[in-house]
Parts: sequence; structure tokens; C-alpha cells
Amino acid sequence: MTIVHVGELMTKNLETVSALSSAQEASKKMRDNNVSSLVVFDEDNHKPTGIVTERDLVRKACISGISSSNILIKDIMSASPFVTIDSRSPVELAANVMIQNKIRHLIVVNNNDISKIVGIITPTDFVGYLKENLNIDNELTAKLFELLREPRGEDIVRQLEQEGKLQKDSQKGGQQYEHEKPRQG
Repeated sequence: MTIVHVGELMTKNLETVSALSSAQEASKKMRDNNVSSLVVFDEDNHKPTGIVTERDLVRKACISGISSSNILIKDIMSASPFVTIDSRSPVELAANVMIQNKIRHLIVVNNNDISKIVGIITPTDFVGYLKENLNIDNELTAKLFELLREPRGEDIVRQLEQEGKLQKDSQKGGQQYEHEKPRQG
């Protein structure tokens, strides 16, 4: 079995933002570049100091009641721990690091040197890898993988419903049973 290294799987297109930028600027940059995170750099010493993710923006900026143009990235970024992985590490190690640290964006560096950032690895990268390396001959499975990879899930669900491959209103799940009493005592 061939070992796949993080450097082969990572996204090399890494976007950055200043710690003194506003949450609004970061949001626009994420949107314009179609990314879910930005590496945060200190303007004084030009060193990476953290990462800001869509989740940080939602949980720390959007709900604050303050205009996103008045919130600085340094106040909402994830700074500690600033977790990295070497580009020569196996992808299994990257997955373990992400799970253990409960993170979805793992910064990839060369020679374990934080000043040599070369990319980022996210769950989307893993899904892309699985899609390319699994024997996917089932059209439905392929579309579900695409659903995980792309932020357009409602369109795919609607398309699968129209094709009769997915039950209509499948997102509702067990809502019809919410008000029933438990069947086990």
C-alpha cells in the first residue's frame, strides 16, 4: 500500500489576512476566494499568529450585535493552539491530529517550521481524496460525495428527489414522531 503524504492532498491555495483586518473584510475575502478559512498574520513581524474560519465569524462576530466592520480578526481568530503538520507526514496522521485537536483546518508546513507554511488540509481535501481513490460506480454515492464536497447540498437533494432516487422531504426525518411518547419504559 502506498503512503500518501499531506503535501499531496493539501490545498496549496492558502489565503491570508492581517490580524488588524475587520471581520467584514475577512468574510469578503473568504467569499471572493471560495475558502472557509484564512491564516492570520501579525502585521508587525509578518508571522502567522492564528487562523480565522467561517465558524469563528459565525460564532464570534455575527452573534455579537456589533457591525462586522468594527470587529478585528485578532479578537475572534483561533490562536491557541496553532496546530500544524509537516507536509511529509502521512494523511492518516493529519486526520488523527485534526480529530484529537477538534479542528477542521490544519496548517501544513515544511520541515515543521511555522514560518514555512505551504498549504492547508481540510475535510474537503479528504473527501476529494476518497472520491478519487474509492471505486465509485454507484451514481447516487458519487452525487452524495459531491454533496459533501460542495456547499450546494439543497440543489443536489432537490435533483435526487426529482429523479426519484431520494424520498421527497427526506430532510424532515423523524419529525412526524417528535411528539410521541417513548416506546420503551
